[in-house]
Amino acid sequence: MQGNSNGPLTGLKVIDMTHHLAGPTCGLMLADLGGEVIKIEKIPGGDDSRRSVPPKIADESAAFMMLNRNKRGVALDLKTDSGKQILRRLTADADILIENFRPGTMERLGVGYESLKENNPGLIYGIISGFGITGPYRGRGGFDLVAQGMSGLMSITGDASGTTPTKVGAPVTDITAGLLLTMGVLAALHERAQTGEGQVVDTSLFEAGITHTFWQSAITFATGVAPLAMGSRHPLNAPYQAFQTSDSWMCIGAASQRNWGRLMDLLDDPEISNDPRFSENTGRMAHTDALDEKLSAIFRTATTEEWLARFEEKGIPAGPIYTVADMHADPQTSDRNMTPEVDHPTAGRVKTLGPPVKFSRTPATVRSPAPLYGQHTHDVLVQHGFSDSEIRAFLDEGAVKACEDT
Repeated sequence: MQGNSNGPLTGLKVIDMTHHLAGPTCGLMLADLGGEVIKIEKIPGGDDSRRSVPPKIADESAAFMMLNRNKRGVALDLKTDSGKQILRRLTADADILIENFRPGTMERLGVGYESLKENNPGLIYGIISGFGITGPYRGRGGFDLVAQGMSGLMSITGDASGTTPTKVGAPVTDITAGLLLTMGVLAALHERAQTGEGQVVDTSLFEAGITHTFWQSAITFATGVAPLAMGSRHPLNAPYQAFQTSDSWMCIGAASQRNWGRLMDLLDDPEISNDPRFSENTGRMAHTDALDEKLSAIFRTATTEEWLARFEEKGIPAGPIYTVADMHADPQTSDRNMTPEVDHPTAGRVKTLGPPVKFSRTPATVRSPAPLYGQHTHDVLVQHGFSDSEIRAFLDEGAVKACEDT
């Protein structure tokens, strides 16, 4: 069972019917913040991320465990009448339900928003899909890769040659859509406190990708010309990019005029500081190739560690370029409790990523591991008033699947 929580969402009940990444990210955020999140997995097979392997830890998907901690797990077949009956019972007093099926799936099963709100008018019904529940693409399936391509992200990612379309390494539209839905359902929760009414909250991978184009869309609206990939450079400021040093690479953000002045004081190179092309950001942006050439020659004369020490002394924003493993090992990561451990019933003690938002009085916490398939089915059904004989009938029918709580 879950440990106790005093997080800001303690007392909130969430039915998480999502799978893979985008939807479970929303459920994860709500659970970390203290919500009681009941994860509904399909029969057969469960969440698709259970099969996103390798890697495994003791035969458990590392991906599934990362995204589903702090949740209780129920395996349910919504194609059966009993499965629908159970879902209606679970949602009768729920605050939020989230799902990321292809639009129309829940309605075809007879358990869409209009059906569920008959017993719970205050239900907030959150949806993530590829393109949203309206518009000409509403029926299309969606994946992060497709959303990155269609949102314009792949056109602005990668090196400046633009020879090969490049996706952002992380599944950024999946994760962002999950965060956007979290924001949306909590805003709807606030509104419900005033009106007593629930509503549908709808976002998509496509719109999540579009949200990342604020700068590039501003440029396109203003000029009529769409910016393309620039490597690590910034579309509006310079120097703001990665530079090679004598032993590795580093990032430097000396884009503001104040930080540019600090950089010039540090480098003490009259050829650059007295060049009128570089005195203001407008000129630096117009001559980025020339500026890049001059700065690169200087930065290759010392190690990353040496440069970062100098930048720190001058107050110039800069940092190394880490691998994910390097990031895990950094003391700032540890101090912010971003790699906590949790005890899993079969995988043992495993690391996970910690809640990224800190609260002074009501902390978000990692309280329990991701559930085994059907781990909490029996307990959740008992909690919602089903008798042992009813639960046995559901099991015999195949409407639910359960394993012993550990």
